[in-house]
Amino acid sequence: MSTAHPHPPAPTGTGSPARPGFIECLLGLIAMVAATAVLPFLGPFGLGLDEDPVVYGLLVAAWSGVVGLIGFAAAALIRIRSWGAFSVRRTTWRWMALGVLGGLVALVAKYVLVSAVTMFTDFGDTDPQGMYYDAAGGGALAGVLTLLFLAVLTPIGEEFLFRGVITNALLRHGPLIGVLGGSVIFALAHGINIILPVAILVGIIAAELMRRSGSIWPAVAVHAVNNAVLPLLVMVTGYSGPS
Repeated sequence: MSTAHPHPPAPTGTGSPARPGFIECLLGLIAMVAATAVLPFLGPFGLGLDEDPVVYGLLVAAWSGVVGLIGFAAAALIRIRSWGAFSVRRTTWRWMALGVLGGLVALVAKYVLVSAVTMFTDFGDTDPQGMYYDAAGGGALAGVLTLLFLAVLTPIGEEFLFRGVITNALLRHGPLIGVLGGSVIFALAHGINIILPVAILVGIIAAELMRRSGSIWPAVAVHAVNNAVLPLLVMVTGYSGPS
């Protein structure tokens, strides 16, 4: 990795940091965790929405994007600065195409990683994404909503928080710490399960594209392509997840 940042976020005024810092990372993660903690009260211990697997799957799919946006909002509202401090700026079609390509590369590597992890560990015995298969298989409307939640809302929410805030903050310490550190934090937020190595890989590709392009949107494209496959697979083939 080159140590140069081609499009560093511009400061917005005297004394205003050019990047998010530790306080933004901390409060963003706290807000995300607090929002995530609400979800169980809508399911088994609260409103009973888990009694309908399609409804609960849609709720979880939507909530995965909402909690990222809540975390980002908490981080962004601490100190006044431009959107560019979080790499939320326009980019070119070339970079967006590279984001799509990065997502496709991640998909190929994903199935290799999942096969390897399943072969050597027992992580494959439990699929943490089972509720998404239920949601996407609940009919045409549910399938479209699952696709929108997983391939649009979630990539925007999670990339704004984990790349826009956390990776940008860690890039203060160089590209290696920024890209790898942010990717590991992103992966750990998904839990210790079969998704972990895949999330690290997606995070690395997304973070490096953001770092090189100076924009969050190629990273969103990587994430969107990776997330779109599950609902599309269910909608087109009726696949209901690994048995």
